[in-house]
Amino acid sequence: MEIIGYLSAIIIGLVMGLIGGGGSILSVPIFVYVFGFDAVTATALSLFVVGVTSLVGSAGFIRHQQIDFKTAFIFGVPSILGVLFSRRLVLPHLPHYIIHKWGITLTKDMFLLLLFAILMLIASFKMIRKIERPRLSKYEETNYTILISQGLLVGIITGLIGAGGGFLIVPALVMLLGIPMKKAVATSLFIISMNSILGFVSTMAMVKHDWFFLLSFSALSVVGIFVGIGISKKMDGRKLKPLFGWIVLGMGIFIIIKEIFLKQQF
Repeated sequence: MEIIGYLSAIIIGLVMGLIGGGGSILSVPIFVYVFGFDAVTATALSLFVVGVTSLVGSAGFIRHQQIDFKTAFIFGVPSILGVLFSRRLVLPHLPHYIIHKWGITLTKDMFLLLLFAILMLIASFKMIRKIERPRLSKYEETNYTILISQGLLVGIITGLIGAGGGFLIVPALVMLLGIPMKKAVATSLFIISMNSILGFVSTMAMVKHDWFFLLSFSALSVVGIFVGIGISKKMDGRKLKPLFGWIVLGMGIFIIIKEIFLKQQF
């Protein structure tokens, strides 16, 4: 099983390089169901892997001046506040049992994984439907209130369940700012790297982590992102989104079935 887990690290990076996000949608379930970590630890490890992978992937985009740094910081600062809010104030104060009455048991780990699964279902539908929405043609028309609030929302999600939020960031940059898809993917990776690394650092003392394991897994993911970026230069990552969406949908349904139905049997 661990071999499958390490091979999936490459796939995580590959997906991030192709569509500018989606890595955490794969990494959290892998850490929980393949490597056996609890949900809180899995989200922390996911933040590290996704953060490092995104940061390394961003380096090439920085060299080619494809990252919109102004937008990254306008979107990123509220995101950072959202991450700190979730990791420092919300997660540590969630009780072990969210619900434990009327014959219903919902633990903290189950709650986080089910929340993550719901996010996966929403993300999968967005990827599968392939709806082309009109985007802005000029930066001057930007609604910064919406952009900042979207950044805050992404940060809260990132901190709470370890999801980088690329599937939210890329559409926001395209539709709210009129940024071309390629530039939106590059800027998204940079924002994800800031959010994820900060999210991990803010709670690294609260979870157990093996640095050798983390660095090895991250190294494989970095290999994947370089492959993904190379492929994205020859083909449009949006063409692969529906396929990835179906995979995400299946994983989301699997988590819901396992956490609600199968766990109740043990």
